[in-house]
Amino acid sequence: MYNRNLLQYLIVTLKGMAMGAADVVPGVSGGTIAFISGIYEELITSINNINLSLFKIWKKDGFKAAWEQLNGNFLLALFLGIFISLFSLATFVSWLLENEPILLWSFFFGLVAASVIFVGKEIEHWNAGAIIGFIVGAIVAYFVTTLPPSGNSDSLPYLFFSGALAVCAMILPGISGAFILVLLGSYKTILDAVHERNITLIAIVGAGAIFGLLSFAKLLKWMFNNYKNITLAVLTGFILGSLNKIWPWKRILETRILGEKEIIIDENVSPFAFAGDNQLIYALIAAIIGFSLIFILERTASKK
Repeated sequence: MYNRNLLQYLIVTLKGMAMGAADVVPGVSGGTIAFISGIYEELITSINNINLSLFKIWKKDGFKAAWEQLNGNFLLALFLGIFISLFSLATFVSWLLENEPILLWSFFFGLVAASVIFVGKEIEHWNAGAIIGFIVGAIVAYFVTTLPPSGNSDSLPYLFFSGALAVCAMILPGISGAFILVLLGSYKTILDAVHERNITLIAIVGAGAIFGLLSFAKLLKWMFNNYKNITLAVLTGFILGSLNKIWPWKRILETRILGEKEIIIDENVSPFAFAGDNQLIYALIAAIIGFSLIFILERTASKK
């Protein structure tokens, strides 16, 4: 399906590392990174290939034929990058989030703002359907970013649903899966289950995630095949609406403790109304770097 050499698969792994690093930040979706790095539709198509026909091909023609049908080399390279990032770069991103939040948020704000333009350019016809889809996507994403976190829940069906919804958000540009878990009140339960190696809860959440990933990939694939223009418009709106969550300057309104996790309720403020050093010059530089990176990637891809 897709022929790549070793160097090209290494580049896919690096894109996976970028996705993993973005998913650490509550508010930035790995799906956005997948889209701007040019692998989004291939990712959705490859996930969509995981179905019963794949096992029939395996039984009839062998593992190699099934692996090629799955686009297994691509998925292996991508998820290898994601896991490498989660266990290495994620630590650095978490440190930045704790120690240099304004600069980190500024970088991602510039990157995501440029993504709005990048994805919007893919829309071939700005007709009434595309405009409505764009507005609805922006409003929904903005509304989600304003929701307060819920209390903790450990109901097994609810955790299954949480896993399914979070992984859908993770592959959807604009909305972070980790942020969805916080909103649903499942973040602490899942975090505790991982720390305590609670196999039952991890299996339930994992099953939900697999179910959500496979079913949502089918929906996205169908939408791209039949309503690509409107789908791109909705995704562009999602990314635009999510900018509210990653505005660098915030005023803390309330701090809640959910178990061991500190949840901060805040509101966006002007950098000039920010209490403390607004780091405005450095923040602008970080935002410009993030913004420029998208178009550097685009130019590199077009040359290739």
